[in-house]
Amino acid sequence: MPDSLNERKERLAKFKKTILNKEEPVRTVDIPEGLFVQCEQCKNAVYQRVLDLNDGICPTCGHHFKIGAAKRIQITVDPGTFAERDGELVSLDPLGMPDYPQKLTAGAKASGLNEAFLSGTAKLAGRMIAIGVLDSNFMMGSMGSVVGEKVARLVEHACENRLPLILFSASGGARMQEGILSLMQMAKTAGALARFHEAGLFYVSVLTNPTTGGVAASFASLGDVNIAESSSLIGFAGPRVIKQTIRQELPDGFQTEQFQMKHGQVDLVVNRKDMRVTLARLLQFHPGK
Repeated sequence: MPDSLNERKERLAKFKKTILNKEEPVRTVDIPEGLFVQCEQCKNAVYQRVLDLNDGICPTCGHHFKIGAAKRIQITVDPGTFAERDGELVSLDPLGMPDYPQKLTAGAKASGLNEAFLSGTAKLAGRMIAIGVLDSNFMMGSMGSVVGEKVARLVEHACENRLPLILFSASGGARMQEGILSLMQMAKTAGALARFHEAGLFYVSVLTNPTTGGVAASFASLGDVNIAESSSLIGFAGPRVIKQTIRQELPDGFQTEQFQMKHGQVDLVVNRKDMRVTLARLLQFHPGK
């Protein structure tokens, strides 16, 4: 006989109870570490592979991520033309500062370099140049005695061979673990550049994020043309330190590349995608040898 209405209702209620009480296994997806990175400006998650292909520029908002020295060389000079100089120089621990040797080791591991400055010669649009890049992955691109020595040697080599000079800065300033030996590098690099200018040679300084402290107060600000890359913080001390010192509210956008351009600290603000072409055009204005 057909089931009664009440029996069918009971079976339906029992079926629903069974389905609703059934425990579904929790599904988890393991996302490899480093696959995505959050943009500092728009806060969107950016696929690392896409970021690498876009030269470290956020595809959503155009924010420029920090890039290492090797990547900077790769996207700036002609392929296969870079020849490193003074790569064997490494920092010691002249003041016996606690944990300094360990920090040097960590910096070398993070950057793949022996020091925070990568220097050498290369061709840019077929023109031979001297080029140096600070890497913020190595102790925030700080300038110790070896960085100052490598900058000075590169400037001297460019002067002797009458090469145009391009330096990319990305630094937190002088390296406090070397004390006065670090501060001396400001005078050393500025002196080398003074002789370079006396020789009538051409120096382009590119200030990237961040360029601060002793680097900003020495060779980074002494170019014949000073270029600020987009999304860069440029200044001597950080905004928080300045605000605490002078106890005043700072202007909006203080120390951004646009603020520096408006107030005459830099000559150009250039997007990373346009940097190579811009540098090549600037080299055309200088006759070289």
